[in-house]
Amino acid sequence: MFSERTNWRLAQNRFTQAVEGVRARGGRLLDLTASNPTRMGLEYDSAAILGALRSERALDYDPQARGLLSAREAVARYYSEQNCRGERDVASNVSTTGGGERADVDPDRIVLTTSTSEGYSYVFRLLCNAGDELLVPKPSYPLFEFLADLQDVKLVPYPLIYDHGWQMDFHSMEKAVTTRTRGVVVVHPNNPTGSYVHASELGPLNEFCRARGLARIVDEVFLDYAINDEISAASAVDFRSTGQPGVAVPTFSAAAPSFAGNQDVLTFTLSGLSKISALPQMKVAWVVTSGPDEQVVAAMARLEVIADTYLSMSAPVQWAVPVMLEQRESIQRQLRERVRGNLAELDRQLAEPKTCQRLSVEGGWYAVLRVPVTQSDEELAIELVREKSVLVHPGHFYDFESDGYLVLSLIAAEAEFKEGVEGVLEKF
Repeated sequence: MFSERTNWRLAQNRFTQAVEGVRARGGRLLDLTASNPTRMGLEYDSAAILGALRSERALDYDPQARGLLSAREAVARYYSEQNCRGERDVASNVSTTGGGERADVDPDRIVLTTSTSEGYSYVFRLLCNAGDELLVPKPSYPLFEFLADLQDVKLVPYPLIYDHGWQMDFHSMEKAVTTRTRGVVVVHPNNPTGSYVHASELGPLNEFCRARGLARIVDEVFLDYAINDEISAASAVDFRSTGQPGVAVPTFSAAAPSFAGNQDVLTFTLSGLSKISALPQMKVAWVVTSGPDEQVVAAMARLEVIADTYLSMSAPVQWAVPVMLEQRESIQRQLRERVRGNLAELDRQLAEPKTCQRLSVEGGWYAVLRVPVTQSDEELAIELVREKSVLVHPGHFYDFESDGYLVLSLIAAEAEFKEGVEGVLEKF
């Protein structure tokens, strides 16, 4: 009766069963997987946000496939303001992370969607016939598999390798390409590794895609949360090249350059208010198309038809986009403080002789902990739930190549994070 594309294993895995078992007994869990910013004790300007949703203009039905112009112009201003910050940082000799170009975004090259997931579905449909392939990073967010199944697309992983920092493995990418490959998915910064595409990788990535006629799909939802995980006075790039030891000093850096301004190859940049303004419930996201003009014009014409077929965004939310984007300054400041504090607490606890190591993180809300391999990551995570009442994600959730990895959220409440990390490290 049902399609093969939805033939997923829907039974709870053992980890989920262990979590639900503790909760069913009324047990307290220290949740180090927290990802919902609306439940993290942040202070929102509720009057401004809710007031923006009351616009009388929403009573008029004005279907625009790409989204209301005022909302798209607000998104374009967001990228313009990023450029201004980046230029001020360069003038002040503040280093930035990543390898994008100046992101001057034309509102006519923006398509609004209700989520980045919907944005992915639009782009997958645009690029791929059934059975075509896309290269995706590994480790990375597990949602890709479900999105690809629903669009009848095959995902082919390419590894991110860790050597004093995460790096793209272009040799493996070359071996993964087939005649059915249509594009490369890049997460900038990656979830959960927190690694950006570095300036030294941008040229090879452009050339890789251009030589094979591949599009690039770039997920930038965590772009604004760049961290300088620097070693003493040396830059992160210098440390990766020299391997010299030092003391990690996590601070927030300038915003990393966006791929939305990249003109070398056809590029679809996805982002939204879920992370930018910590408003996932408002369902505001977008796709920015950039690259060679002829390809962009052709892509936008087709994307407009796809978007016009669904017209998924509501009018009240679209009229509220400018105000919601303005909220990002206050919310990001609070989230950065939370991430900075929790990262420092994690490093403080790891400073004592331990057999665990925090891997380098350059951006986002997560930290990856490398732990001794005495059992599978799933078994370890289950034991932490049952014995320590601590909830963490095992590395295999994100397709780490081997056991020995745990993923921790850095936006959990500080006291809960501190106690939870203590419980995790007691195992080692």
